[in-house]
Amino acid sequence: MLVNYHTPRHVYIVCGNTDLRKGIDTLTILIADNFGLNLYDGSLFLFCGRRNDRFRVLYWDGEGFILLYKRFDNGRLTWPRNSEEVKELDSQQ
Repeated sequence: MLVNYHTPRHVYIVCGNTDLRKGIDTLTILIADNFGLNLYDGSLFLFCGRRNDRFRVLYWDGEGFILLYKRFDNGRLTWPRNSEEVKELDSQQ
């Protein structure tokens, strides 16, 4: 059930603010409807809240979705806020 961070096919950063109260079902609808991406291909999807000190990761492990949540005690993330800046990172680099 643990995520092997060396095997994701892609890492997608969802730019802008995401309401981190959203659960798996709502986040999967957001990805499928807004971006048309395949949720079941082993990709990681990253979402950041308004405060920039916490984020969520959605991952399909082959049996079900895993939703990870991280909150920093000190510091904040630099997160792209413009929806036109959605970037796909090659996990091989």
